[in-house]
Amino acid sequence: MTIACTKCPTCGSDKIKKVCRKWAGKFRGQAYSIPRLEFHECLACGEKVYDREAMRKIEGRSHNMR
Repeated sequence: MTIACTKCPTCGSDKIKKVCRKWAGKFRGQAYSIPRLEFHECLACGEKVYDREAMRKIEGRSHNMR
């Protein structure tokens, strides 16, 4: 399921755009990354909004870090 995000939920800016880039995170102190993850990012405040598919990729990768 994809989402249409036209306003930032944090600052209300309309400068939120869909991006596709390498995403990096940490789980239990271990760094990991996901290449070419699609999500929305606010150019005004930096807020990131993830749809269901992006969250599945993030959670799938972090659960493999056990």
